[in-house]
Amino acid sequence: MPTRRTFIKQVSAVAGWGAAASMGLGFASLPVRAATLKPWYMPDEGDTHQRAFIAFGAQDAIWEDFTPQVQDALGRIARAIADYEPVTVFCREDERDLAEAKCGKHNTTFVITELDDIWMRDISANFVIDGDGNLGAVDFNFNGWGNKQQHESDAQLAAQVAKNAKASYIRSELVGEGGAIEVDGHGTGIMTESSWVNANRNRDWSRAEVEAELKERLGLRKIIWLPGIKGKDITDAHVDFYARFVKPGVVIANLDNDPDSYDYKVTRAHLEILQNATDADGRPLQVHTVSPPLHPRGSKFSQDNPDFAAGYINYFVINGAIIAPEFGDEEADAKAFDLLSELYPERKVVQLNIDAISAGGGGIHCVTSHQPKV
Repeated sequence: MPTRRTFIKQVSAVAGWGAAASMGLGFASLPVRAATLKPWYMPDEGDTHQRAFIAFGAQDAIWEDFTPQVQDALGRIARAIADYEPVTVFCREDERDLAEAKCGKHNTTFVITELDDIWMRDISANFVIDGDGNLGAVDFNFNGWGNKQQHESDAQLAAQVAKNAKASYIRSELVGEGGAIEVDGHGTGIMTESSWVNANRNRDWSRAEVEAELKERLGLRKIIWLPGIKGKDITDAHVDFYARFVKPGVVIANLDNDPDSYDYKVTRAHLEILQNATDADGRPLQVHTVSPPLHPRGSKFSQDNPDFAAGYINYFVINGAIIAPEFGDEEADAKAFDLLSELYPERKVVQLNIDAISAGGGGIHCVTSHQPKV
C-alpha cells in the first residue's frame, strides 16, 4: 500500500488539491474574540481534557487493503480513551454504523462530516486558553503537508472543531500541523525546522518570522528548534516522533539505534541540542530517551516496509492514562512501558497494537487530538 512516507513521491499527482479549502473558506461566521488583557496560551497535553477527538476517515483510495485493519486500530484507540475521558469520533455519514461498531458507544459521541484521512492531530484545531477561562482554537491552514495528499475535506475540520466547541476562532497566517507542535504549557515549545521552515508550507518565511507567529498564536516565550529532516516522510519530520515534554523541564526524546535508519544521525543531533538547551525559565532540560524496537513483530504491515513507524514516543496523554503503542518486541515494549510508567506515575500506561496505522507512517498521537478543560 502507499504510505504517508511514499506519498512524498506522488506530489505531482496531488499538488494544488484543496487549495481553496486549505484557506479555510466558508467559515467566516465563526466567533473571533477581540484582544483582551490576558493572552492566549496552549496548555500542556497532560492538563485535564474536556474530551478527545478521532477522525474515522480511512479510505481505500489511500490505505488500499489495509483499510479494515486501520479502522480496527482506530477503534481500539477510541475504546481505550473512552475508559478515561469522553471521545468525539468524526466520521462520514455512510460509515456511522461502522464507526460505532469499531469505536463503541461508551462515553463516545459521533459527528458526521466529510474526511480525507485519519490524521486528527494535524487537521484539528489547536486549542488555547487564557487566564479568564476562555477557549480559543488556532487554525494553521492544513495543506496536506505541502500539497502531498488530497486534503480538501480535512482542511475544513479545524474550523468545524472550533465551531462545535464554541471556541474563539483564531486564524494563523502560517501553514502547519498539530503534530509539528510540542509545548510544556509554561511558555516553551519544541519544533522541527524541517516542518515549519519549509517552502511547501511557508514560502518566503524566515525562521525568525515563523517563530514570532508561533509564539504569538501559542503563547510561547521560547522555541527550541530541532533540525528534523525534509523529504523522508510526508510530514517532513514532525516533532511528535522526536521529542515530547513530560512536564516543564523534563523531555522524552527518540533515540534510534538502527544504524541503517536515516533517523540514527538525526536523533543524535536532536539529543545533543536538547541536552544543552534551557526552557523559557532558564532551566536545563532533563532528557530521557526511548528507542524504537529493533525486532517488531513480523506482519504484513511491517515486513518489507522501511517506512513502518515503530516509535514509542508517539503516545497520547489523557486523563489518568497514557495510550501508547506496542510492537511485539517484548524487551523494547517492556522498556518503553517501564519508562512511561516512571515518568507518568499518576497515570496508567495502556499499550495497544497499532501496526496498521504504523504501516502508514503514523502513531497514536498522530490520530488523536483533544480539547482542554477550562
